[in-house]
Amino acid sequence: MNNRISGLYAITPDLDDTQKLITQVQLALQGGARWLQYRNKSADQSLKLQQANALMSVCREFAVPLIVNDSLDMVLETDAAGAHLGIQDCSIPDARIKLGKNKIIGASCYDDLERALKCQAQGADYVAFGSFYPSSVKPDAARASLTLLREAKARLSVPVVAVGGINLQNAGLLIDAGADAVGVISAVFNAPDIMETAKKFTALFAS
Repeated sequence: MNNRISGLYAITPDLDDTQKLITQVQLALQGGARWLQYRNKSADQSLKLQQANALMSVCREFAVPLIVNDSLDMVLETDAAGAHLGIQDCSIPDARIKLGKNKIIGASCYDDLERALKCQAQGADYVAFGSFYPSSVKPDAARASLTLLREAKARLSVPVVAVGGINLQNAGLLIDAGADAVGVISAVFNAPDIMETAKKFTALFAS
């Protein structure tokens, strides 16, 4: 399992139907998604744990790392590959103490390169910038630019993930600007053919 993030980073939609979620994720992984983040802002803790455990089984089958959004406890309970932290979550040093040296820690850096540099210095394994484009998931998110992405790639040594409003029409611009991975929810999981869409995203990294 490759612990350096790259390619299509699929991020789960909010779904209460666990079987539907699993089916959709299987299609995305069959299409070539290299990483998966479990993110559900609406479910209760019991459902989240159920879904995270189910997703771990799928990720093991495909040898794809599972990253859990926000919850360090859930990473430990499910033995997920790591956690993704926002600005309001616990600090990276505290997360590292709790998770240990072998878990992956990613950090949301929005439109803030200085935050990304600080996160890298504190031990983040990757950083994410965005929203690069209008996003239905986070309509009020800060907007990041291609210029920021290029500068980030020049100054950071950890992988850089682009997120927010990404689709097949604009992902290439982000990859050309240096994104190691693109984090996608709607454009993959709302697609009529999830597997084929994932294949098309994956092909962008090979072109």
